[in-house]
Amino acid sequence: MKETDKHNDRIAKMIFASVYPHYVAKVEKKGRTVDELHQVIEWLTGFNEKELIKLMEEKVTFETFFQRANLNTNAPLIKGTICGYRIEDIENQLTKKARYLDKLVDELAKGKAMEKILRNS
Repeated sequence: MKETDKHNDRIAKMIFASVYPHYVAKVEKKGRTVDELHQVIEWLTGFNEKELIKLMEEKVTFETFFQRANLNTNAPLIKGTICGYRIEDIENQLTKKARYLDKLVDELAKGKAMEKILRNS
């Protein structure tokens, strides 16, 4: 799929707190826990549970969420397709970061081992 400015803008303006319940539902439906979801989010962004709650209370957009994040140096190791887009081909950095998160949530829901999800080297 081709990336568009409209698509990138839509992702930038989405409220993280509105997407978060979908992440929770997805992983819990597959037998994973909220604690595991938080571990994945913290690995990618550096946000602990307390910081995540504060960001959701502030109703920050994905743009603000990732501006404040301290992205893991191993994040570029996240590859593959998500929502029809090959992550490594996404040019817009914010959209790429959002897709990193989507991919990690998918891998968690699919039962992948945590050490593989977190790309520990």
